[in-house]
Amino acid sequence: MCISRCLALFVGLAALAAFIQVPPGLTQQAPNTPPAPPEAAYIGSDACAACHDKQYDTYSKFSKKSHSSKSIQIMASDLTPEELKNCYGCHTTGYGKPGGFVSFEATPAMANAGCEVCHGPGSAHAEAGGDATLIKGKLTMADCEGCHSAERVAAFNFKPMLYAGAH
Repeated sequence: MCISRCLALFVGLAALAAFIQVPPGLTQQAPNTPPAPPEAAYIGSDACAACHDKQYDTYSKFSKKSHSSKSIQIMASDLTPEELKNCYGCHTTGYGKPGGFVSFEATPAMANAGCEVCHGPGSAHAEAGGDATLIKGKLTMADCEGCHSAERVAAFNFKPMLYAGAH
């Protein structure tokens, strides 16, 4: 009963929305709400190094992620193009997203899993002079589980390492 009422309400609202005309130049944004920030883009770990040199140096020397594309390159000849795309999601930075990895030739600076894999795309953070609210700061295990899922841990015999020498 509840589902049918909700569905009817949804269909009614959708039909109403189809008839509402918004004058040119106006948006359908609620009054007194700030505009949504533009989608942040990936800018690469080298950009992070300009302000976070100590963390970048430690990451570059000790984190396995800093050379994660080597795993893809070693396995590439044994993988289908679809399997490779699955690898890119965790072993490169920002694959399929604005500013992110496209290919080893086109975006070599994004070929490894860099700072932004964990901390999110950094363009807005950098453009705002390092505004900490525009980047993910404190990480949790839930943040790691996007790549280090139970299935991948079992398949590749690795576990998430929250600190892993990254900083």
